[in-house]
Amino acid sequence: MVTGGTSGIGLATALRQGALGHQVVIFGRSNERLEQAAAEIRAAGAAGCQTVVADFRYPQQAVQAVRSAVQAQGRCDLLVNAAAVAPLAAFEQTTAEAFDEVVNVNIRSIYLGTQAVWPVMRASGGGVIVSVSSLAAVSPFTGFSAYGASKAWLDIVTKAWADEGRAHGIRAYSVRPGAVATPMLAGLFPDFPAEQTVSADEVADVICQLALPPWRFSSGEAFTVSRQ
Repeated sequence: MVTGGTSGIGLATALRQGALGHQVVIFGRSNERLEQAAAEIRAAGAAGCQTVVADFRYPQQAVQAVRSAVQAQGRCDLLVNAAAVAPLAAFEQTTAEAFDEVVNVNIRSIYLGTQAVWPVMRASGGGVIVSVSSLAAVSPFTGFSAYGASKAWLDIVTKAWADEGRAHGIRAYSVRPGAVATPMLAGLFPDFPAEQTVSADEVADVICQLALPPWRFSSGEAFTVSRQ
């Protein structure tokens, strides 16, 4: 299951999982964008790709969306939290509305979505949660104070999930990309040097690797993917 699976790192991860022949579920708020992404994922070789329109900022929608996915798929072995917003503004110019959006999308929706998936994984004997953090969690530059803080929260809650999940076979990781060549980066920094970026596919490869058994002893850790 992938949130933010219609573009960027989320789509790249869904495509990678699809190419491995897995069943994929992507969540989002736009049915049109979901269906466009699903067509790509199915073409990549996925055993199937289910789309679920939902806004995970609202607990009822999160629970119902996960329930719908589980009814169709039977279980969830991997949850990838890739949905995020990244408004660029100096601290003094950050509006309350922009701050609320960061909190609602980057924190609230991830917390509620993971909370909805948790009992599903516990009932099936375990699972893996990988959340997309950022190097801004440890070194935010001007304009990313709210975004960086939300990603630092994500790194911390990942450690909590790893600790609480250990008894249930649930593992949790965060992945901290540096600059990634995605539509989000292009929108924020049109002239960002390409040689300083990693690709969404490279980040997706790390995410998929963490779902494999050899990484079970590293649950709770944050992994950096960056050229810097």
